[in-house]
Amino acid sequence: MCGICGKYYFNSEGKEGLSSLIQRMTDSMWHRGPDDQGYYIKGGIGLGHRRLSIIDLSTGKQPITNEDGSVVVVFNGEIYNYKHLRETLISKGHIFKTNSDTEVIVHSYEEYGEDFLNKLRGMFAIALWDSKGRTLLLARDRLGIKPLYYSITKDWILFSSEIKGILSDNDFGNVELNLESIDMFFRFYFIPGQKTIIKNINRLLPGWYVKVTQGNINELQYWDLHFGSNYYNRDFEDMKQDLDSLLRETVRGHMISDVPVGFLLSGGVDSTALLSYAINETNKKVSSFTVGFSGQDFPDERKYARIASRKFGTRHYEITLSAKDFMEFLPKYIWHMEEPVCEPPAIALYYVSKLASEHVKVLISGEGGDEAFAGYSNYANYLMVLKIAKLFGPFRAHLSKILNYIFNYYGNGRYKKYAYAVNMDLRNYYYSRTSGPFTYFNENFLSIYTNTMADVHKNNLIYKSFMKDLYDKVRNVGILEQMLYVDSKTWLPDDLLIKADKMTMANSVELRVPLLDHKVIEFAANIPSKYKIRGLNNKYILKETFRGIIPDEILFRKKTGFPVPYEKWLRNEMSEFVKEVLLDKKSIQRGYFSKKEIERVIKENELSGLYSKEIFSLLVLELWHCAFYDFKKICAENI
Repeated sequence: MCGICGKYYFNSEGKEGLSSLIQRMTDSMWHRGPDDQGYYIKGGIGLGHRRLSIIDLSTGKQPITNEDGSVVVVFNGEIYNYKHLRETLISKGHIFKTNSDTEVIVHSYEEYGEDFLNKLRGMFAIALWDSKGRTLLLARDRLGIKPLYYSITKDWILFSSEIKGILSDNDFGNVELNLESIDMFFRFYFIPGQKTIIKNINRLLPGWYVKVTQGNINELQYWDLHFGSNYYNRDFEDMKQDLDSLLRETVRGHMISDVPVGFLLSGGVDSTALLSYAINETNKKVSSFTVGFSGQDFPDERKYARIASRKFGTRHYEITLSAKDFMEFLPKYIWHMEEPVCEPPAIALYYVSKLASEHVKVLISGEGGDEAFAGYSNYANYLMVLKIAKLFGPFRAHLSKILNYIFNYYGNGRYKKYAYAVNMDLRNYYYSRTSGPFTYFNENFLSIYTNTMADVHKNNLIYKSFMKDLYDKVRNVGILEQMLYVDSKTWLPDDLLIKADKMTMANSVELRVPLLDHKVIEFAANIPSKYKIRGLNNKYILKETFRGIIPDEILFRKKTGFPVPYEKWLRNEMSEFVKEVLLDKKSIQRGYFSKKEIERVIKENELSGLYSKEIFSLLVLELWHCAFYDFKKICAENI
């Protein structure tokens, strides 16, 4: 895993300062690849690379070219089927000079053209320069495991694994804000889709590539998630065996490495099961890592991680995170995430990957199982509410009122969102697994926003077209499949995976996610929904496949993940910090929010804790401004 960057001038055979720019860009993401760096500068194209050495330690230096030097690649990620591809390409006459997975990309492009992307199995962000056609290809893996950003003008395209790389170019100019993206952040608690918070910096979407030939720019999709019925006529036991075989083969590929591989143990089903498979793929002692939290009455995953460690004989390490650790890291959280994302568990991931970096360069985690096999409770809960609503027939409007009344007084309002589900179409109800019309900012935008931002909210065309496009693509599949598709295009790449990449890479650690291998995702998309959810039992086929493989204490426990107790910290140890940041004169003068409403939300949260997510989101946006807007030219010393 590494960091890549570059710039392509469309109408220039050479440009002064390109070499120093590429060096500045690579330096800005040193943490992504502290082992080495490499450059390619020629005729108006500059490519840069920071290397974290994982495979082929001696000869895998990038950029890598083909035999005559006409095709050049820099690449971030791993190609898990590279050995098979290499054998095939050698049989077709291609000559390899390294044993790296990167060189497979070069020769695959020579052999298959742009279709080479469909041959790759892995996680990747790729920049490929074809000098004969003066064509630049930028590509991102199918699910969005690896990030890639770009900026285009009439004269050039600029790209980087991190936004900081793009901001290193003086040609980019000052940071200008997308107000629509700020509104998207408060709609979703992250910013989904192509647009970022900064104007003219876009994300390359998962499963897409950009082809640039001397100013002619095409954005093309090479993969999408399709829900089919390939396994609908299969016996359940046969499907379990197929899934077990697929997961074993996938984990085997993800264990390929010339450096030590460790496991991130959450104490949950998925990470424990993957560990059980991995133990059979190595004769080396495996290290495992987990995190807990100081204080009383907090859920503690360490107990279950220890059970898994003892069961499978890992060398186990733990770290304890305090409120002080959490608060002090917040500015660096913003610096590394680069985009507003409301994801407190990301800070726990940073600390546990920092611990892991003292022992390994590669971590494997269980992320992805919930997204592929419907593991989150909102899926089963929503389907159950729809079944109940159907029983009420023409009286379902009364059911909505009853549920609203019940949920207001039980569960601290957590389940109130399901009262909306009774009378709303899915596309109007379900924005993502973290958002819908029921969330605070969407319900109360007139009171929290200033008039300017309220108008942005009401007229946000980016949001409207984005959601319409998503639901139009899955209009002919079932309700669960529609929810899973929407989450695969929103929450997964723009919250979960951005956190996974940037918090681990901040510590120069590569994170691998076998359950997001596209073969696993495609398998899950082709099995009946009844095998994903049975009653209120989530992830049914996955758990049944793991039965007997992992301890029952883990298999049948309630899902928690990394339950960072930030709600309590915001109300206690961090309460003064919250007021200092959110009620600061400069923060209010940005013109986004009503000071009166922010004061009310802070006060109410101190009493009830019901607005912790909203408070954390407001903190994230203001700290982002401090780091990436107020200072204009970004440098690490600002943190």
